[in-house]
Amino acid sequence: MGKTRRMLSVGLGGMALVTALAVPAQAHQPERDHGSVAWEVKDSGSDARFRGLAAVSRSTAWVAGTKGTVLRTSDGGRTWKNVSPPGAGALEFRDVEAFDGRRAVVLAIGEGEASRVYRTEDGGASWSESFRNTDPKAFYDCLAFFDPRHGLAVSDPVDGKYRVLSTADGGRSWRVLPNEGMPAAEPGEAGFAASGQCLVASGPRDVWLATGGGATGRVLHSSDRGLTWTAAESTIPAGDPARGVFGLAFRDRTHGLAVGGDYRADQPSPRAAAVTGDGGRTWRPSATPVAAYRSGVAWLPHTRSAALAVGPTGTDLTQDGGRTWRTVDTGSYDTVDCAADGGCWAAGERGRVARLGR
Repeated sequence: MGKTRRMLSVGLGGMALVTALAVPAQAHQPERDHGSVAWEVKDSGSDARFRGLAAVSRSTAWVAGTKGTVLRTSDGGRTWKNVSPPGAGALEFRDVEAFDGRRAVVLAIGEGEASRVYRTEDGGASWSESFRNTDPKAFYDCLAFFDPRHGLAVSDPVDGKYRVLSTADGGRSWRVLPNEGMPAAEPGEAGFAASGQCLVASGPRDVWLATGGGATGRVLHSSDRGLTWTAAESTIPAGDPARGVFGLAFRDRTHGLAVGGDYRADQPSPRAAAVTGDGGRTWRPSATPVAAYRSGVAWLPHTRSAALAVGPTGTDLTQDGGRTWRTVDTGSYDTVDCAADGGCWAAGERGRVARLGR
């Protein structure tokens, strides 16, 4: 992958929504109608662009973005604490994975030593740098954790294959996994560091990787924590460094959503959503796809069919498992994440952060 594609990766970068998210649906209850609550925009006090987001609960969330910025709230977004790692002002944070209000791991992207991982155990009062990339050919895009100990980070292809880092101690240390089980990357193919969702996990061992830039937008899947992978073509168009699959969400190890398109504002994004019911072995296009390029996607808690997708031109909602989508908000967001208690958050440009109202 050439420098032009990598620079594109670096540069990437109220209406009704949902009701009664915090109450799990009982087996005898019909699926609820999700259509009467708006994003509540919060004042983050920052002008950073936040593409990293971790929703811990309705009260606690972390965001990570440009200028080495990491913020944390513990009061539902009323106030935000700047907990940025010291000396990180030149870094681009694109992903954050948080286990609670004190433990979090953040990823900085870029060529060579710009790709780094930091970890905190005290709510961001102090940080330790647990990984710094020394290979000029590597460019790390996303993080994903299976549980508070086991996680992966992925780099764009190095010598023709995606490079995967693994941790078994909550991000304290990392090792590069062998690549014998990784299929060859397509010419020009890479991941998009757009929302922290190009690498996602579900359950104790399953993980998926979204790609673009090659001839086809693909989704790679591993069922053994990144040792071996299979590749499947999505129906989201690629064939250009700016097009492909940008975000994934799996509500279990079989049911998944993919969103993407062309991130250039002057280009259309047809067929920019897809769905799988077999763990990513096959993908089918949404009958009514998202309205435009979307970089982030999340299932709504305690539902089997409702999800949100976000991008610079708005938020889309599906109530039928990704088959059809409709635009429900026109605010700009890059990423979205939901916690088990029903707390859903979105974040994006110019310090924009919002929580989903009830």
